Formats: sequence, C-alpha cells, structure tokens
Amino acid sequence: MAEIILVRHGQAISDATDEASYDRLSDLGRQQARWLGAHLRATGPHFDRVITGTLTRQADTARAMGHESATRDARANELGYFGLVAALEAEHGIPAPKTPAEFARHLPQVIDHWTRDRIDGAPERFGDFATRVCGLIDEVAAARGRTLIVTSGGVIGMAMRHALGLGNGGMARMMLQITNSSLHRLEHVHGMLMVAGFNATPHLDLPERAHARTFV
Repeated sequence: MAEIILVRHGQAISDATDEASYDRLSDLGRQQARWLGAHLRATGPHFDRVITGTLTRQADTARAMGHESATRDARANELGYFGLVAALEAEHGIPAPKTPAEFARHLPQVIDHWTRDRIDGAPERFGDFATRVCGLIDEVAAARGRTLIVTSGGVIGMAMRHALGLGNGGMARMMLQITNSSLHRLEHVHGMLMVAGFNATPHLDLPERAHARTFV
C-alpha cells in the first residue's frame, strides 16, 4: 500500500496581486507550518520521501515543518492563478474579485473557462496542468510507503479530482474549502487510488488557535 499526505502551504501574503508577491509566507503561515510539523512528529513521524514544489511558499512551509532536505519537483507547483485572472478579464470582461464572496463566485468561472480552453492567454493549458499533477500522484502512488507532498490548493484540488473522478465544477468547489496548512490523504490499495481524508487541520483545532484557520 502507498499513502500520500498532501499539505497545502501556510498562509501567504494574502493581499498580493501577482504571483511573485504572493509567493512568500506570512508570519502566521510560518506558525501554521510549525504547528503542523509538531503534530506530525507526535502522531506519525516517518515519511519515506518528502516532496515540495519549487515555489518559495511551498519549500518554506516544508522547512518550517522540519523538513530541510525535501525533494523539489515542479509538478507540484500551483496553477498560475493571477495570470488566469488577468487573461479572463482581458478576453471575457470578467473582472478580478475584490472580496472573499466575489472570489467564491469567481473561482468556478476561472476553472470553467480554463478547463474548456477558453482562455487563450492562460500561463498553462489545463490539460498540461492535469497531466503533470496526475503524473506526479500516479508515480508516487506506485511506490510503497508514505509520501509527504507540500504543495498548493489547485494541485490538491486536481489530485482529488483524479482520485474521485470529479467534474470540473466539483474540483472548483473543493478548492474553495482548502485551508492553509491543511492535510489531505490518498491511499493506493487494491490497484485503486482512494481518498482517506480531506482538509484536516488537527493542529489548529485548539480554541486558542481558532484565529489561525485561514483560506488565503
């Protein structure tokens, strides 16, 4: 059996308006990662391999969790959200969201247009994104043991879509629920990839950490 633990990075710079500015952890994001690392060391310390994407916020989350020597794999990198948003507005007149409520309505529109190849200026085609993420998941699932992958919400959404056979609307709705530093578990048993857990935050469940549950 193979077990895959997917972790979304800690909170990044939430008021960023471009990829470069967003690719830094906030102070709270580093604390979330430290708490998660302590929880995993106390409850299931052994991983056969640790993988992060090449993005700064992903690698820094792994380091704050206590994994200094993680393998970097660009297949775990996030989709280019800000580029998609800009292209969607330029090509279809759908403005960028300004509030959390607007974001909740906007993300499914982004995903819908992207999956149907209706965003010509997309930084990456949806099919290419799906191929690289699913390729990584399938490669890790074929190996024995436990793998930790520190990544981002879009990658986790794609992994869930892959395991559950979701439609694109279902993937978008799952992405909206993924909290910073959350845990997601996949298991490969009997030749099948199955979901064993989604969006768990046991390291944030104490009442005094309620403020640390963030989505952006």
